[in-house]
Amino acid sequence: MVETEDVRRAERAAEGGAEKRAYVRTTFEELAPRYDLLNHLLSLNIDRLWRRRALRELDWERRPAGRYLDLCAGTLDVGAELARQSGFRGFILGADFAIPMLRAGAGKAPVQRLAPVAADALELPIGDESVDGAIVAFGIRNVAQLDLALREVRRVLRPGAKFVILEFTTPRFWLMRRAYQFYFHQVVPFVGGLVSGHHTAYRYLPSSVSHFPGEPELAARMMAAGFANVRWSSLTFGIAAIHVGTRR
Repeated sequence: MVETEDVRRAERAAEGGAEKRAYVRTTFEELAPRYDLLNHLLSLNIDRLWRRRALRELDWERRPAGRYLDLCAGTLDVGAELARQSGFRGFILGADFAIPMLRAGAGKAPVQRLAPVAADALELPIGDESVDGAIVAFGIRNVAQLDLALREVRRVLRPGAKFVILEFTTPRFWLMRRAYQFYFHQVVPFVGGLVSGHHTAYRYLPSSVSHFPGEPELAARMMAAGFANVRWSSLTFGIAAIHVGTRR
């Protein structure tokens, strides 16, 4: 009975609304010790390639000594990858409201290059027009209010700076979609629950993807939030997508 109610809570959180913020924070705090292991295991390490591809879209070479934001940073994988790029001399703020996730990423990059910041994506402790680029990998679907988060990112970006979103999507081709849904709805919850000991978190994952806007709708909402030249590209048969927009 308790497990059934937990599953229902996960599904309600995936739909958005008042429960989502509290559920996401608590769940990722609990997952922090095994988050990296499960991320790479369940994606068969493809997530590393996707992150590198997304970073190429950030166009950080335009300002290699600039200030960058890794939003919903989790265990700081994206920020650490940026810090390792040849020629990068800038500084990265890794913002997340689940503090145990940030702690789990400690030591992945030198402190003079990457700093964790306990912050909600809906209310960033960052000044207006003070960031030279922002990226979020597999985190934007977890925010409680997507449009508010998009506007908040726009607020902190300098004019001309890019915002890159890497997120899961649902494949369009029917055969790939069926295989993807079986893996995501059957294999991922089983393996994720077994390894993490958290038996509903990996039910929330596929449900949150199902409720997240598709590529055209996300692009439209980015434009409505004030981003220009918005485009997207699909990855690995449509399993994920990268959206890129420029702050007007």
